[in-house]
Amino acid sequence: MAKSKSLIAAVVLAAGSSERMGEQNKLHLPIDGIPLLVRSLGIFLTAAIDEIVVVLGHEREKTQALIDGLPLSSVYNREHLSGQMSSVHCGLAALESKYDGIIIALGDQPSLTVADINYLIDAYRKREDVEIVVPTYQGERGNPIIISAQTRADILAGTRNLGCRKFIENNPELVQMVPMSNPAVVIDLDTPEEYENYCKAQQVANYG
Repeated sequence: MAKSKSLIAAVVLAAGSSERMGEQNKLHLPIDGIPLLVRSLGIFLTAAIDEIVVVLGHEREKTQALIDGLPLSSVYNREHLSGQMSSVHCGLAALESKYDGIIIALGDQPSLTVADINYLIDAYRKREDVEIVVPTYQGERGNPIIISAQTRADILAGTRNLGCRKFIENNPELVQMVPMSNPAVVIDLDTPEEYENYCKAQQVANYG
């Protein structure tokens, strides 16, 4: 049965060590003069989302300083060095229990728009008998994803592991792929080269 209305929360992952970016924390790098993480959070704050939790880890104090004053909450993942799923678990546990759907988002996707997020939320609300919605672009899986309250409960109980590389392939009945019209869902910034190329592309787009 299609879901017509649901309360949506978002867990934004901002705990990683950003090792591939070198000495700089990628989430602190400027995109059009705004730190990447702040830019990302602005999108989620404007979208149809009822609560946002940011998961902190690496350079916790510096990252917290960037988001102070924003209408969201943060939680510190003391186990952030153990991998991304520990941050997912930490963020899901920090949310209130009333949500029907939870967005799991990366903090380093500079091209996402409010329209992208709301499109995914709409697809989640209209889904048919699946637990997870995953955006795609030209067949490539992207982020953010949206999971159901049941999937959240299963993750917290330790009975479902989204971190498994083969999870989607092994559980197709749980997943709905949502084709997107632009590549924002598959663009993130991990290396200095990717950051430099993105900034150059933005300058061309902005000024011709």
